[in-house]
Amino acid sequence: MKKVALFATASALSLSLAAPLFAQTEITGIRAVEDRIEDLQYDANRDMNRARDEFRFGSPDQRQGLSGSASLGFSGKTGNNESQELAIGLRIRHAAGPFVQTIGAVLDYAESNNRSTKKDVFAIYDANYYFNDKVYGFILGRVQSDGKADELSADQIAAGNTLRDNVKRDAFLGFGPGYRVVNTDDVAWRVQAGIGISYLQYGDDSSVTEETGIVSSRLFYKINDNVFLTNDTDVLKSDTALRANNDFGVNFKISDAMSTRVSYLTEYNESRAIRTDNKLGVSIVFGF
Repeated sequence: MKKVALFATASALSLSLAAPLFAQTEITGIRAVEDRIEDLQYDANRDMNRARDEFRFGSPDQRQGLSGSASLGFSGKTGNNESQELAIGLRIRHAAGPFVQTIGAVLDYAESNNRSTKKDVFAIYDANYYFNDKVYGFILGRVQSDGKADELSADQIAAGNTLRDNVKRDAFLGFGPGYRVVNTDDVAWRVQAGIGISYLQYGDDSSVTEETGIVSSRLFYKINDNVFLTNDTDVLKSDTALRANNDFGVNFKISDAMSTRVSYLTEYNESRAIRTDNKLGVSIVFGF
């Protein structure tokens, strides 16, 4: 398997703060500032790690057998306002030789003054079978559920929206072949295409089931030891609409203590009134 020397790990570059001598409290504002700094640090490191994407360079070495991780977060508040929030995350991976399967799930629930404000469930299934260094097969599954989609907010009512505008469940299942066109230290490019089924259920319980086709491309290009480019493209075609995303990124190692990623994301959906959305992103990881 090809191995590519990328930038220093995020942990070596990430911003760190010394712990204060006294307990942090909300009333001083210290905790709020540090929480926000940690959020920014996490977002920047996440963008950097996404760009590295070990699967770009072939089937990475996998721990054989079953492995995984789980996380849980809960907070509750009483007093002038009563609220509680619960978040559960789970990732399970199983590798048996060339066959690697991953299942992930997230549950987000929030309640305020005895009224639920969020009931979201998101789950994915990702399986790959590597026939050789170039050819592989994939299966992709995804389901997302919004437990609040059968309700309209005040803003939606004011805008004239109906329950038909809310997506209650969004699911997709697809499979097909993949091929690694180039797989060297400096250039890695893989493409995959397949067929599948998409399902949408709306807040008024009406639904649409469609056959779909999906095409994806993942490109990595190393200019030198300090700069590399990535370009990720996904196209999904159904009877309802053509949808496409393209994420182009440039990653710089400015110094041993500083790395930057500049990205430009384009999202196209021909079923929308304004079909194209564009987003410019800049992530910087700096340590000293």
